[in-house]
Amino acid sequence: MEEDLASGVVVPGALAGMRLDRAVALLTDLSRAEAGRLVDEGAVLLGGRPVTERSRRVRADERLSVDGARLAEAASPPPPPVAVEPVPFEVVYEDSELIVVDKPAGVVVHPGAGHRLDTLVAGLLARYPELAALPGEGAGATERPGIVHRLDKDTSGLLVVARTASSYRSLVGQLKRRSMGRGYLAVVVGHLGAPAGVVDAPIGRSPEDPTVMAVSGAGREARTAYRVLRRACEPLEATVIEATLETGRTHQIRVHLAAIGHPVLGDRRYGGARGAMPLRRPMLHAARLELEHPATGERLVFEAEPPEDLREVLASLS
Repeated sequence: MEEDLASGVVVPGALAGMRLDRAVALLTDLSRAEAGRLVDEGAVLLGGRPVTERSRRVRADERLSVDGARLAEAASPPPPPVAVEPVPFEVVYEDSELIVVDKPAGVVVHPGAGHRLDTLVAGLLARYPELAALPGEGAGATERPGIVHRLDKDTSGLLVVARTASSYRSLVGQLKRRSMGRGYLAVVVGHLGAPAGVVDAPIGRSPEDPTVMAVSGAGREARTAYRVLRRACEPLEATVIEATLETGRTHQIRVHLAAIGHPVLGDRRYGGARGAMPLRRPMLHAARLELEHPATGERLVFEAEPPEDLREVLASLS
């Protein structure tokens, strides 16, 4: 079936009207969650075009295909990656239910193309080997044990990891209910006019380049709130903001700010590179995390100071 799906199969009439993620799960014998991840990552095509909306209903006689390499990887997941060398990250808080870490920029959260043993997951497994049992209890995939949400490779800051299956379900539920607070510090190009605002625009894979996200009517709901902290004119016009995620789409803050003409400074992928301040990464930092403790219900608030490179940029703006 893998070979058939890689080249493409015609959707049978019995699956007509079914959600895309469920149809992929049935055709591949993957879990619904893993099939959904294939959809999210642009690996599922209908009529030769990537479709990233899990709830899209398939039609009889449509041609459905799945990227062969991604399908093989999903069908035969490798063993949990454990770091051979130490992976840098700081543990901000830990107890028997969860771990909160401050991830440095440059560290990939979970394994992917070109990264396996140098990821945050590998580092976590080296330090907390019991996390490897979580996927068997339904708490994340083999490559993402206990991972509730993630940060882009070049985004620094706070991230929570579940240590038990019950905590994983609680934390994922908080994300879905939008009761988990995630605040980011960002420097954006140009001067935002309003002191505060909300960008409400769906995000999906770019039809021109599935490795890039874009505002798209066919995408998934996405909302980003922002508040201006200060504006600067030298060495270039820029605005320091606090951004708050109301949803959690891939590259959401970066895509939304670029869409309103104010990309994150240093973000080459979404138009934020500026010669006046040549930077190695987007100036984006997950500075604040709020959540309910899965066992006690206590509201926990964590804050992380910006790393040195972002502090230097903030100090240079006037």
